[in-house]
Amino acid sequence: MDESNDSSVEQNDLQEAFSSYATGSLFDPGDERDRAEKSDLGDMTFHIGSYLNGCMKMLHIMRSHHMLTDIVLEVGSELFHAHKVILAAASPYFKAMLTGGLKECEMNRIKLQGVCPTAMAKLVNFMYTGKIRITEVTVCSLLPAATMFQVSNVVEACCTFLEKQLDPTNAIGIANFAEQHGCCDLYHRANQFIVQHFSQICQEEEFLQLSAMQLVSLVRKDELNVQEEREVYNAVLKWVKYNEESRRPKMEPILHAVRCQYLTPSFLSEQMNNCDVLKKVPACREYLAKIFKDLTLHKRPVVKERTPNTPRIIYIAGGFFNSSIDRMEGFNVDDKTWTECAKLLVPRSGLGGAFLKGMFYAVGGRNNSPGSRVGYDSDWVDRYNPVTDQWRPCSPLSVPRNRCGVAVMDGLLYAVGGCNGQVFHSSVECYDPEQDTWTYIKPMHKKRLGVVVAVVNRLMYAMGGYDGIERLNSVECYHPENDEWSVVSPMLNSRSGSAAVSVGQYIYVIGGFSGEKQLESVERYDTENDLWEYVSPLPTARSALSVTVVDGKIYAMGGFDGSKFCTIVEIYNPATDLWEEGEPMTLPRSGHASAITQCMPCAISCDHWDHNINLQKAPS
Repeated sequence: MDESNDSSVEQNDLQEAFSSYATGSLFDPGDERDRAEKSDLGDMTFHIGSYLNGCMKMLHIMRSHHMLTDIVLEVGSELFHAHKVILAAASPYFKAMLTGGLKECEMNRIKLQGVCPTAMAKLVNFMYTGKIRITEVTVCSLLPAATMFQVSNVVEACCTFLEKQLDPTNAIGIANFAEQHGCCDLYHRANQFIVQHFSQICQEEEFLQLSAMQLVSLVRKDELNVQEEREVYNAVLKWVKYNEESRRPKMEPILHAVRCQYLTPSFLSEQMNNCDVLKKVPACREYLAKIFKDLTLHKRPVVKERTPNTPRIIYIAGGFFNSSIDRMEGFNVDDKTWTECAKLLVPRSGLGGAFLKGMFYAVGGRNNSPGSRVGYDSDWVDRYNPVTDQWRPCSPLSVPRNRCGVAVMDGLLYAVGGCNGQVFHSSVECYDPEQDTWTYIKPMHKKRLGVVVAVVNRLMYAMGGYDGIERLNSVECYHPENDEWSVVSPMLNSRSGSAAVSVGQYIYVIGGFSGEKQLESVERYDTENDLWEYVSPLPTARSALSVTVVDGKIYAMGGFDGSKFCTIVEIYNPATDLWEEGEPMTLPRSGHASAITQCMPCAISCDHWDHNINLQKAPS
């Protein structure tokens, strides 16, 4: 079919166009790029910015009527008349063909292979107009054609279009498509999307079409954004089961790419005993059995935790400033800005906080804000979703716990000690977020109010506190395998209302109250050698502060210095044993909870286009 049959310009339109060209009305005299420059000699140089555009409009009209065209491109059953000089100027491919001494230089009709007529029509039209319309239907033929003919502007436009369409249902297909056609930037951005939204993508059909090599490459990535390693393990198992007979022999090397050292012993045990696929692959069961043994012996993991490339935000909830407050704010570590978040459901001070599976949990505390019952201690537990900026209540604690310690271990949330009025607790309970239930575990040897807790290698340490008589320096260690607390070396200082955090094999206990004054001292516990030592003290002595770790540095935030409530944030670098001043909080407070996001649940809107884009799948 000859493309001239599709032209909408009739002969009288052509005459009108030539008339307009002759009078200059094809050009826009008001084009802001038009200008005149006067020299010192009095002559003037005119720059007509619309001139080239007008010429190209005329060439496009002439092409549609085969005027002065000197080449015909044959694509399938369709013919495209064009000017060699335009093709050569717009495409390095055609420039080489038509000016490089090849036989095509002397030909006026050339048959092209490997391109569809629709894509060719769009490309030729672009060469004359600089305009191209891309849709999810045409992009799959247009990008290969633009790549083939080296029309870089169209390649970039197609890549931009595809990047804007990235979605969990098509991201793997787009990444494969980009790699196939050498679109490095699009390939990189698609892979960034896949890593960021792995939790959604592993639920899609495209994920199940990955090759074993592609799957290993994906699950090895440090920045994989998952709330827990179980997601990665389950995704791999789902991939194997999709075509079990052919994929089961490939399972062992794939399983080694999963960071199974961060699975919980209970999950590993359940898999080894009940997973039908594992029963058929003894090498995989043996591998998991070794990891299970190392975990229960509390050995340090030989692989590092994943580090998702998500916004790193420290959340601070509640606290005390003249009375209990309901305010929550987030500090973006990268741009050093504070943002106010949704308020707590009830004002609370003396609460504990931790992130678990992408959600921030506020545990216990006390409400003595105006209008409340006088100083009542709380059994409330609320959960905050950082994506939706919303709180919702969870099952309450078994007993009210003010100034309890809170920690996460094996996918469970622990609430340690605290008080209910004048009743001081040695009791400890743990929360299962999947069941929304609290269960008591073995109580500590000591009652502890204002206790701090930290976890290293699946052992939970409870340090210091107040038993109703004296401040404590004693330390207890909880072993989840036998549900027992053991006594380890005591701290160098007796203290309550301090803050604690783990970095590697060490636990740092910071500040607090001795019973007489606020403390500036900081001591470090070597969990492998059962040894305490002092490190550089806090620049500002304070108690009822909170701490968290970012990039191996400890952020000590807020607290009470003995006379006033603090906004101060001080940052400790264990590598240099030095403190520096950080960006202060927007509100003074003590007795607050803080924690940092380790991953970010993804909110994806899937309504913006038809996801059934027909991109080539990877071989299984």
